[in-house]
Amino acid sequence: MDKTATGDVKGVILLTIDSLRKDVISPYGAEKNLTPFLNSIQGSCLRFTNMQATGPYTQASFPAILASAYYLEYGREKKLSSRKTLISEVLKKSGIVTAAFHSNPYLSGFFGWNRGWDTFYDSMEEEVADEIPYVRGDEINRKVESFLSSYVQEGRFKPFFLWAHYMDVHEPYVPDENYLNLVDPSLNLARDEMMTLFKNTLLKRDTGDPEKVKLLKTLYLAHVSEVDTYIKELFELLKKVKLLDDVVVLITSDHGDEFTEHGGLSHDGKMYSELINVPFMVYDPTIKRGRVLNTLVSSIDIPPTILRLFGLQPEVNFQGKPLLPLGTSPERPCFGEAVGKRGVHEKSTDKPVYYCYIGKHKLIYTEEGDEWEIYDVEADPQERHNMLGTTPGADKMKDALRPRIRRWLKE
Repeated sequence: MDKTATGDVKGVILLTIDSLRKDVISPYGAEKNLTPFLNSIQGSCLRFTNMQATGPYTQASFPAILASAYYLEYGREKKLSSRKTLISEVLKKSGIVTAAFHSNPYLSGFFGWNRGWDTFYDSMEEEVADEIPYVRGDEINRKVESFLSSYVQEGRFKPFFLWAHYMDVHEPYVPDENYLNLVDPSLNLARDEMMTLFKNTLLKRDTGDPEKVKLLKTLYLAHVSEVDTYIKELFELLKKVKLLDDVVVLITSDHGDEFTEHGGLSHDGKMYSELINVPFMVYDPTIKRGRVLNTLVSSIDIPPTILRLFGLQPEVNFQGKPLLPLGTSPERPCFGEAVGKRGVHEKSTDKPVYYCYIGKHKLIYTEEGDEWEIYDVEADPQERHNMLGTTPGADKMKDALRPRIRRWLKE
């Protein structure tokens, strides 16, 4: 019987990829096969097609991924609230070895994300360049390999949980030539030209020139191809240290990136599918035939799923439900919240934006302007037609969302 059903695992690896859209990778039907390795492992994957992030950028989405909590639970906090419980804290108390390797400043120890880890690397002491303001995925892999090799050599057979996060898809989009050639071999663009495009178009949210937007998307896709090579490298090192057959690997993204689908660029405070509907795959080497799951689920369910994989009891502070074994968790509404920031113009006074997703309908409330939107995502997957006045059940959805609006003021 497969590990996702029995909870018989030596280790769980959570691999998160910053800014990765679902529709640009092969398993989810991308036109170009820029992720051949991800495609190659689908026979051993449970692939969820309807995973919703709880926010459109890192600060809003990661409380769900690592703490099964919502961003604005206690208002707009600069640091992770002590009232939120990280999955690492729960696992460490249960005797499971915990390790984290990433390069996202918003998830650094300074902001409180280092709680409960036996090993925690956030790269904040590393020197990085403007073109690549993060530690790249291959270096993250080297640190993962060093940890796992030491873990295996020491004969420490206690179960382990490892979180690795790749920043390589994130802006600024300055890919190496070999990855760019995989997307468009005819494109000849110097790195300083890429940075100019970033500074003058993306940072300024200038959508006036469609050709420049198209060029940004091409550079973004080159990084998607790059990340696929790092994922392959990670699986190869797991095989090298003889752990691949004993672990379950969860692969997801914190949010996507927009390329003018709703009038903007990057990942601002919006709740549309290009930012919210993220990939989620569960790799289990004992699965002999992959499955595709269309159930509506939330990234807030990831920490409870990890606990279930280790056979541990639920954590009282977690708001999600385990997704495994399959069929044990009925479909529930999904919620999300963020501050409606717009790029470099973010202010502390920016007002929140929320969504509620029930069945095939998504309701969005933007506090700025007191605006409501509702979409039939099944019939209108690009969310172009606001059906607020014609959708039966809209009032019921509003009633479900209203208690969440500025709820921290009601305590």
